[in-house]
Formats: sequence, structure tokens, C-alpha cells
Amino acid sequence: MKNYLWVCVLSSSASFFSQAAFAAIDGKASVATGFDSTSGNYGSSSATNVLTIPVIGKYETESWLFKLTVPYLQVTTLTGVIPGLGNGGMKKTAAVSATTQSGLGDVVMATTYYAIDGGKDTAGLDLTAKVKLPTADKKAGLGTGEIDYAIQTDVYQNMDKVTVTASIGRKFLGSTAALPLNDIFYGSVGGSYRVSDKMSAGVNLDAAQATSASGSSQLELTGSISSKIDKTKKIQGYLLKGFTDGSPDIGYGVLFTLVL
Repeated sequence: MKNYLWVCVLSSSASFFSQAAFAAIDGKASVATGFDSTSGNYGSSSATNVLTIPVIGKYETESWLFKLTVPYLQVTTLTGVIPGLGNGGMKKTAAVSATTQSGLGDVVMATTYYAIDGGKDTAGLDLTAKVKLPTADKKAGLGTGEIDYAIQTDVYQNMDKVTVTASIGRKFLGSTAALPLNDIFYGSVGGSYRVSDKMSAGVNLDAAQATSASGSSQLELTGSISSKIDKTKKIQGYLLKGFTDGSPDIGYGVLFTLVL
């Protein structure tokens, strides 16, 4: 079964990038990696720590963006929190001390269509579809073992050095009798300020409905700084603060991007 799943993942990835390549010959490819670290009690008395090391591939044309994310996870938890689900994804566990599990996370593929190119007096509009493949080890608590889908709309407005953004989406979560999950709405509002030609700073407020009847909604504030090292390299650092039991209490990370 595991070998069959890997064949499906590799076939889907190959098909994904083949479609991207045929979308336009004059596209731009990039790869990014870094780390994301979060810690939170999620309404319990013990902390769950999640370390994510992603490898992100992108292919962008004038009208399309194709994105593939392959993460490595390390999760230390006593309460069985599954990454990305907050306390709505707690699995029943008989552990008396925190355990650490690590391995491949769920692979996510996304396609974005730049429906309206925003200008000085015109708001931009992007339309995105995502699919999460269940490549994470379900028994280890690294994933749900189910396929998830999402659709998302992003609106942005450029105003000189300031860009204001807003998004809303619907996520369709794979649900089982052992882990019943809800389909949820999620969204965000934020903005960025171009400090210089090479540096920008941003802030974003993200919210989402509870992923289960026993879980809590998510609300997180993220501040970030991005800097262009040169024409092909960029680095971004960010800090996150969560405000509900469905979100981590705190998080931080760094992402390095290389344009190929």
C-alpha cells in the first residue's frame, strides 16, 4: 500500500510539473527551503512542538502559478495534536510523556490563476485550487491519512509603497469515523510596505473555523521581513502569535528562495 501511494505521489508530481511546463514556455521557476517552528498548548496542559522543513517548487507564468510543497516534519506531543488541525485534530493517546515522531509530511499541490492583474487604480484578483496528498504517516500522527482540497480567492490593491491584501477560502477536509473533521472557511487580511528596492515588511491576520466539533477556531498574527540578496536570491523571516486554542501560541521561521 505504501509503495502504491508513493507511485501515486510521484505520478501526480510529474503530471503537475508537466502541465506547468506546457502552460507557457517563458515561465520562471524557483525553489525555496527553510524552517518553520511552532509551539502551543492547544488548550491542554502540555506543549506540542512542530518543526517543519519544506522544499517548495514554483513555476510562474504571466497568468499562472504552479506550486508544489514537500515538507519534512518533527512533532513532539503528549496530546496527539496533528499538524495543521490545532486542537481539532487531537488523537486519543495513552502516552504519559511527550513522544517525538518525524518523517515526510503531506505533499501539497496548488495552482493559481492571475484573473485580474492589479495596477495603481485597479485591484488584483487571484484564484487558487489546492490538493493535499496523504503522504504523512497517519500512525505516527503526522497526518490524517486523507486527501484534502481547498479553493481560495485573493484580492490585493497596490498603493505606491503599500500593498493591501485579503483572502477567503473553503477547505474540504477528509473525514473518518475515528477522526471526524468539518469542512471549514478560512481567510486573512494584511498588507506589506516596501521599505526599499530590496526590503519589505508585512503583517497578516489569519483566521479559520474549527476543524472539528471539539476543536477551537484559529486566529494568528504574523509579522515578516523580506530582503532581496540579489536578482536570484531572497530571504524572509517571520514571527507568529496565536490567540486561540486552535492556534500555536508562538512560531517563527526563515525561508530562502532561489530563482532558477
